Amino acid sequence: MRRAIGFELCVESIESARIGEAGGADRVELCDQLAIGGVTSGPKEIAEAVRTLKIPVHVLIRPRGGDFVYSDAEFGQMRAETLATKAAGAAGVATGVLLPDGRVDIARTRELVQLASPMKITFHRAFDELVDMEEGLEDVIRTGADCLLTSGGKANVMEGAQQIAALQRQANGRLTIMPGGGLTLANMVEVARATGVSYLHGSLLRKSGPQQSTLPGDQSQTAKSMGTVVLEDVQQAVRLLRQ
Repeated sequence: MRRAIGFELCVESIESARIGEAGGADRVELCDQLAIGGVTSGPKEIAEAVRTLKIPVHVLIRPRGGDFVYSDAEFGQMRAETLATKAAGAAGVATGVLLPDGRVDIARTRELVQLASPMKITFHRAFDELVDMEEGLEDVIRTGADCLLTSGGKANVMEGAQQIAALQRQANGRLTIMPGGGLTLANMVEVARATGVSYLHGSLLRKSGPQQSTLPGDQSQTAKSMGTVVLEDVQQAVRLLRQ
C-alpha cells in the first residue's frame, strides 16, 4: 500500500491491550463481553489500561447487549460511565444511541459527546442498524462525533465495502470513517483499498484453538471462548497497513 493506515485493536482484557501495544497498534478499544457485541469494562480495568499503556485507550460505553434504544436509567448509566472514563484519563469513547424508529438519537448522543469532551468520540456499530445510512451519517456528524465505526450495514466489512466507500466520499473529511466487523489479516488490505479509509478496526481473535499468545517475559495465555489475540498477528496487521 502507498499510504499508512491506522489500526485500532478491539480488546476485552489488559493482557490483550498490552499485546496490541507491543504489536504496534495505534490505539485500543477496551470493552467487555465481546461475545454479545461488547459492553463497558469495569472501572478498575479501565484505570489500569490507561495507567499502563502508552498508546491511546478508547473505551466502549454500552450498558448491555441487544439493541441501542436505551431507557432513562440505562442512559443515566452511560452518562456516568462516560464521565468516569474521562476522569480515568482515557483518550476516547465509542458509543451511540438510536431512536425507536431506527434513526440516530442526535440529542442523547450529542449529550454524551459533550460530556466526553475533550476525549475523542466514535459512533459505534449501532450505525449498522440504520435503514438510511446517508441520512444517518449526516445525523452522526451533527452529534459532534469524530469517528464512525461501521461494517457498511452488512455482516462484515468485505460485504459492506461498497457502502463504506460511499460513506467515506460523503463524509469528505468531516469525520473519520473506520471499517470494522469481520476484519481479518486476509482481507484488511483489500478493505483499505476498496474503501479509501485511513483507519481500520478489528479484534484479530484466533477462534480455533486452543491458541496461545505471549509477550516477552510473560507466561502464555490460553484462548477463551471468543479466542485470543496473538502478538504476531498484530505485528502482521501493522506491517500490512504500513507497506
